[in-house]
Amino acid sequence: MISVAGAQQNELLRALSRTDLEALFPHLELVPMAAGKHLYDFGSKFDYAYFPTNAIVSLMYVMEDGATTEIGVVGREGVLGVAMYEAERATCSAVVQTAGYAYRLKSSVLRELVASGGAMAQLLMRYTFAMFAQLAQNVVGGRHCTIEQKLCRWLLDRLDRSLSDEIKVTQDTMATMLGVRRETITMTARKLQADGLIQYRRGTVAIIDRAGLEECAGTCYRAGKIGFEQMHATAWSNA
Repeated sequence: MISVAGAQQNELLRALSRTDLEALFPHLELVPMAAGKHLYDFGSKFDYAYFPTNAIVSLMYVMEDGATTEIGVVGREGVLGVAMYEAERATCSAVVQTAGYAYRLKSSVLRELVASGGAMAQLLMRYTFAMFAQLAQNVVGGRHCTIEQKLCRWLLDRLDRSLSDEIKVTQDTMATMLGVRRETITMTARKLQADGLIQYRRGTVAIIDRAGLEECAGTCYRAGKIGFEQMHATAWSNA
């Protein structure tokens, strides 16, 4: 059963007027998102767009040798699998990192909404701008930020999309996402814990001092948030 309160757990759907949102109800499907599930992979066709509520999804780029690096992250603030034309194919893989739920919409329906030029089309244009800012900052951060800054930003990105101050993640996963050795993550996490910013226990990172974590991440984190802050301000003012 689709409800306004349930659908509004996703911030893009929440930005729609009640009339526009309810018009989507016949096309929306609430689906579970198990950790490790691939929503799509490089080169695959987009059959559905996903609007997460409490799930967090990593956008992964896979090299020819099998090495992977996270290039973006999507949670309740956004959408995955948007295809503007039928023949469009994925340029990365989308893998569920934190289990939860999402509202699923057929790509063909979303294309019709975009073609109509209504509220959803406007929201997706703003979201595309925000995602471009996130991806651009990932490129800059990968070249100029320290591993400590990168890990702080990575944790903050999850915290922004989580419903608690605890993040379920292993050091192996963090190493894979950031493209570094596990030992590097171990040493960096220990330093952050010694500084009183986090508490790490097997499989869980508890954020103790968010302000301190943001200060440690510096512009590596703040610059990536500007696009989403602008998107939210504009979307809510026009909702």
